[in-house]
Order: sequence, then C-alpha cells, then structure tokens
Amino acid sequence: MSSLSRRQAFKAALAGAAASPLVASVHAACPAPLPPFGRGIEGQRRADLGNGRFRNPIVPGDHADPTILKDGENYYMTFSSFLSYPGAVIWHSRDLVNWSPIGAALTTPIGSVWAMDLVKHQGRYYLYIPSLTDAGTAIHVIHTDDIRGRWSEPVDLRLAGCIDPGHVVGEDGKRYLFVNGGRRVLLTDDGLATVGGLQPAAWEPWQYPKDWVVEMFAPEGPKVFRRGEWFYLVSAVGGTAGPPTSHMVTLARSRSVHGPWEHCPHNPIVRTRSADEPWWSRGHASVVEGPAGDWWMVYHGYENGFRTLGRQALLEPIEWTRDGWFRAQGGTLAAALPKPKGGQAGPAGIALSDAFSGDHLGLQWSFHAPGPGEPDRLRFEPDGLVIRGKGTAMADCSPLTCVVGDRSYEASVELEILGDGHGGLGLFYDHRGHVGIGFSRTQMLTYGYGAEHDWMREGITTRRVRLQLTNREHVVTFRYSHDDGRTWVQHPWQMEVSGLHHNVFGGFLSLRLALFSAGPGEVRVRNFVYRGIET
Repeated sequence: MSSLSRRQAFKAALAGAAASPLVASVHAACPAPLPPFGRGIEGQRRADLGNGRFRNPIVPGDHADPTILKDGENYYMTFSSFLSYPGAVIWHSRDLVNWSPIGAALTTPIGSVWAMDLVKHQGRYYLYIPSLTDAGTAIHVIHTDDIRGRWSEPVDLRLAGCIDPGHVVGEDGKRYLFVNGGRRVLLTDDGLATVGGLQPAAWEPWQYPKDWVVEMFAPEGPKVFRRGEWFYLVSAVGGTAGPPTSHMVTLARSRSVHGPWEHCPHNPIVRTRSADEPWWSRGHASVVEGPAGDWWMVYHGYENGFRTLGRQALLEPIEWTRDGWFRAQGGTLAAALPKPKGGQAGPAGIALSDAFSGDHLGLQWSFHAPGPGEPDRLRFEPDGLVIRGKGTAMADCSPLTCVVGDRSYEASVELEILGDGHGGLGLFYDHRGHVGIGFSRTQMLTYGYGAEHDWMREGITTRRVRLQLTNREHVVTFRYSHDDGRTWVQHPWQMEVSGLHHNVFGGFLSLRLALFSAGPGEVRVRNFVYRGIET
C-alpha cells in the first residue's frame, strides 16, 4: 500500500470514529463515592457546599506549593507559577475556603517559579521567590506596601542552588531564610540581601522507613512559624510526584530558631498511604490560624485519576495536643469537612470567559515561557484582542494559557486570521505535550502528541472561524463553525490526553487551555467562553 493510500485509510478511519464518540475509562483507580462538588462561576467546581461544610480542593486546578499569610481578618495565598507570566497571582479569602485572585505580583520573567514564601514584616509585604533557569536555581525577593498594588522588581539574593525559602524572625529579632536540604541563611534587616553564607546543617530532615514507596528523599518546603515558646518547622520529603504515596508532611520543633530541632513522634503528619485515596502525593504544607482561633494546614495534592490538572490546593484541620505537637484531622479528605469557624464567605474563583473587549489581560491569562517584550505581541482593540504571531507552531509560540480546575469542561472562541500565520485553540502542557486545531486562511491544521500532523492538513478557505473544545474526563473533541455557531463540524480525531502530565514530561506543570498565534501575521480573538461540565 502506498503512503498516500495509508494516509487516506487513516483519515477515513478517523472520520468513522468521529461518528461514534469515544467512550473511555481513564481513571487510575476507582475512588470511593464522594459528596457532590459545589458549583460556582460558569459551573466551575467550588469548595463551599453552602451547608457549613466544604469539599477539597479549595482552589481547583494547578495551584501547587501554597504559601499563606494571615493579615488581620484577611488571608492571602499564592502558588508556584512556573513558566507562566504574569505570575505569582495573589489570592484573597476571609474564611479559608472561598478564594479569589486580586493581582499578579510578578511580571518580570526570572525563570520557572517554584515554591514561594509570602510574609509581612513591619508593615511591608515580601514574596521570596525561587526560580530555575538554564544557569541553575536562584532566589529573588519582591516587596510592596500594598498587597493589592504594584510590587517591586525582583532582587536577586545570590543564593545559587537553593529553592523553597521559608522566612522567620528568630528570638533574636533577626530575619532568616530556611531553604531546601536542611540549610539556612541570615538576612539583612530590610530582608533584601543575605549576611554571610549558607549554614549547611541548620535542621535535619525526617527520614521515613526505607521500604516506603516514594519518588525520592528530596527534603524541601521548610515553613517556620512560632507559637508560644516553640518554633515549628513544617517540611516535605518523599518527592512531589512519582508514585501516589510519595509526598508527605513532616514536623519538627525547637525553642530556638538556631536549634536543636526535634522530630515529631507522629511523623509524617500527612501522607497518602494508598493509591485508592482521592488525593495523591499530599504534601508541602503551610500552617495558619483560622478566623476563630482554630488551626489549619494548606498543602497540595494530585487528584486521583486527574494528574493533568496539576497539584491542587487542599485544606485540612489540625488539632494541638497536650504535649505541644499537632495532628491532622481530615483523614484522606474523602469526606466533606466542617468549614473553619468564624470568618466571612466571599467570592470564589474567577470567570475564565473573556470577551477581549478591554485594554488589558484578565488575571486568568498568562504567557507560557515568554521572551523579552512578550506583552508587545498584544494589541487591544474594540473588536477583540490581536495576537502577533511568534515561532512556527503551537510548540514555540508562547501561547496564552489559563488554568482549569474542572474534570470536564467546554471552551469556545472566535478567531479572525490576519496575514499568513495561523491561530487556534488547544490544550497545552509544554512544547512536547499539547493538542489543538488551528486555521490559516487556506488550511486547517491539527496538533496531537505535541506536534503538527501535516498529513491531516485540510484545505479550507476562511478568515473567520469559531472553535470549540470539549474535554470530558480526558477525551477531547474539537468542533469548528464558519457561520457563527449555527452549524458545527466535528474534527475527525478525538484525542485522549490523560498522559499529558508531570510524570511523563517533568516540569511540574498542568494541562491548560491555550490560545495560540504562530507564524507571520496576526490573529484576532474574541468571545472566549468557558463552562464546567458536571460529571
């Protein structure tokens, strides 16, 4: 059989498959029945069930390595933003359950942003930011006097080889950063530089039994706080991905920030013990006092069967014991839990839909791996957002992405092709893992397995097109319309995307909705519409 006839046969097979929607079961395990999720903006999942109880996650989607700050009656939290810019989005809550974003703190690219620490010291807010570049890891700091306002430019603390900073003020009144691997460094009084070098053995990470199934030791995420006469150091070991039973929360304490530190006899405080649990690799915790004086942990975990959503933010109550330690009280998080006492419920989440009729990007959008001057690619016009093309394909065009937190969802957008490039809609993990469809003025292009498949190109003369993407528990269907959505044509290739996650590609990312503009020319986008689908 010639290559041409094989291609024709494959396309015919795909066309036949389009007539019979694919039904697939892709869950790695079948978790026990759980209470229904609450539903919020656009049908998105919402933690607050409206009956005094909540169901995790408190912030659905890729919100890893949470760092939380109690500031009077307000709580602020941010998460690793990796290669997405603007990044380090600050979220606000007054009850620890309902969270909404208020602004992006980091606009200057410094690399892939990992686990940060958000603190307030003498009336000023600081965000300590580790990042990874080709040159290695570094830690920067930014600051502001108004957490809802503009933040400073990043200051490099010259801490090569360090990640996961944890800020604390010692009993001596001096400021310190604890970092991964059991190390610590003294800060200047203004918190914008270090004094002396790293102290290599400031704390000793807890060692789990050798026969436990984990990814690796990887001691990281030290978060230090003071309660009464004790300093408590919460950290993570076991690796953040890999087997479902990897990550865990550990605890140590000392009467001095200088040690010695003693390990909690109940370690690990939190750990996924079975792949049958609803949340995998739970770890990287921060501890915070609730509105009514009770105490809570926030940490992250992968949702069983949905690694593509990234590590999601989870909330669990803790109880202090008579001997001055604390224990987790949420079990496997398989059940709905009582909300924190006190506090005030507020908005939850953010609408992903966007008419693109304003003069700036919404907080839901960020560039993936932007280069210098990336925002200059955007032109805000009354009839839509114009995106100048970059690169040659979906892989290298720094698409605009937004994080999704639903297991199933639908998104659509109107495109107008300007010039000789092409644009489209897809799902993007990174340059190696993505799917999508795009249109030039003469062709439809198909992306799958992280590449454009030229054998599937189809000659279609168009300038305007509406695209629709439906993801039903990892099975993705594309449709397109040339008459403003009155009639739709289903793309012949339905794609299964459950494998587009960190354990396959690395990078700690998630599978995000993406709008892309590649090649010469521009693409105008308007009327992006999102809705969660209940499953």
